[in-house]
Amino acid sequence: MRREGGGSPRRRGARPPHRGGLPVAAVLLVAALVVGYFHVSLDWLGPDRPALGWTVFGLALALLALLMLWQIRNVQLGRPHTRPGIVIPVLMSLSVLVFAAGYFVLTRDPGEFSGLRTRLDALYFTLATLATVGYGDITPHGQSARAVTMLQILYNFVFLTAAATALSQHVRSRAGRHRTRDDEGT
Repeated sequence: MRREGGGSPRRRGARPPHRGGLPVAAVLLVAALVVGYFHVSLDWLGPDRPALGWTVFGLALALLALLMLWQIRNVQLGRPHTRPGIVIPVLMSLSVLVFAAGYFVLTRDPGEFSGLRTRLDALYFTLATLATVGYGDITPHGQSARAVTMLQILYNFVFLTAAATALSQHVRSRAGRHRTRDDEGT
């Protein structure tokens, strides 16, 4: 028995193919990135090599911004065969980890931060800044620390907000397509 429209027959009660592995893949990738953040040596960066540290930090953020803009564009244009459900959360998480690594490297320069000593402190400060909570237990005192904190606020406002909006749009459009398929099947 063939369906109207010439498609292949579907068993009664059969569900359309489900991509449940996408959120799992994104979670696993983010978990691997977090593990990497806590284990990768950052000794080659810091106050002994400021030009190298700033260059790596700037290039990492620029690359992440470009990749996010590419994904946002793919969502806006409705391009098929892209994986914004995996790529956008991973890029957003990687951005957070780059800022956390930057803050951690800045702690080697005396006077930059008060209350920030470990990688966990740096990640905590990054997330508190992202969430605009600002408990006050960790404060940037040096000019470099304040500049990076302001850069993170602007980066969050521009790139992470746009990426989250595109991801939300992607999820809504997928949900609408699934709803339409379910309506056609009844």
